[in-house]
Amino acid sequence: MTVAIDRATGKRRGDRGPQRPGLGRRLKNGYQKHWYAYAMITPVAVVLGALVLYPLVYGVYLTLTDANSLNTARTIGVNHIDATYKFIGFDNYKDILFGPLSYDRFWSHFIWTVVWTVLCVTLHYSIGLGLALLLNQRFRGRTFYRLVLVLPWAVPTFVTVFGWRFMLADGGIINAALDWLHLPAPLWLEDTFWQRFAAIMVNTWCGVPFMMLSLLGGLQAIDTTLYEAAEMDGAGAWQRFRYVTLPGLRSVSSTVVLLGVIWTFNQFAIIFLLFGNTAPDAQILVTWAYYLGFGQQPRDYAQSAAYGILLLSILIVFTSVYRRWLNRNEQQLAI
Repeated sequence: MTVAIDRATGKRRGDRGPQRPGLGRRLKNGYQKHWYAYAMITPVAVVLGALVLYPLVYGVYLTLTDANSLNTARTIGVNHIDATYKFIGFDNYKDILFGPLSYDRFWSHFIWTVVWTVLCVTLHYSIGLGLALLLNQRFRGRTFYRLVLVLPWAVPTFVTVFGWRFMLADGGIINAALDWLHLPAPLWLEDTFWQRFAAIMVNTWCGVPFMMLSLLGGLQAIDTTLYEAAEMDGAGAWQRFRYVTLPGLRSVSSTVVLLGVIWTFNQFAIIFLLFGNTAPDAQILVTWAYYLGFGQQPRDYAQSAAYGILLLSILIVFTSVYRRWLNRNEQQLAI
């Protein structure tokens, strides 16, 4: 029997080589080899699916309906009332973004949310960096000052906010001190401007410690020989800060700023606990979405869910653009 041999490959003609196992076989082999890994991640996947994936999918479904507290299924006494809401497509999004009340109900809160986020994150980072630079120096009692400055972050948020609310009230300690100094006492919890000022002040108080600790860790990771070399080359304090400290903090800064933007953009607790529903012009998007869904009658579940999906979409777009911008800068620096 004559067998044809391919001169280029040295294999028999028509020989396809070893066959790859089928998909089912590969899955079975992978499971047998890494069964313990699947066993470890299964509880996490179940919890995430129950707490994150299902509410997200259900929320997307609600945005495509006209569901509210009057047409959803409910039980009154022994009587059960079936749901009567209907599918309306993207009408909720059209009404929020382009409807007759779109500016008062969405765009004005969106603009204030962006301003609130930019101001708070800027204050968090600048004050946190300043405190981190101070605590990175060697001086007596440094550990004690670190513990004191971490306290605003360690105390539960609701305790901190309620404390500030008592101090900012008309008869609170802040207005009492201003009266003692013969200075005008602002209406912190009543006037729109001072409500927004108070919200930024309280959020700055709560958010600075996280930035300080993160940046302090970044500062301690910078090689001290870089500072020594820069000083030998005649670099002043500002030049060392600009060309050694800031580049050394680039990776830490990019991460904490991104987290700060996400947390501040969705900072529900401070606004809600400080004002409740008494400051409509100081509400950010997330608290306004809560008000639509739970703070008014009838409760508009569909519009509230649509606000939540829009918030998620805005943050996804921002995160994508931010990461691309960082990657582009890193590539330029590498070149």
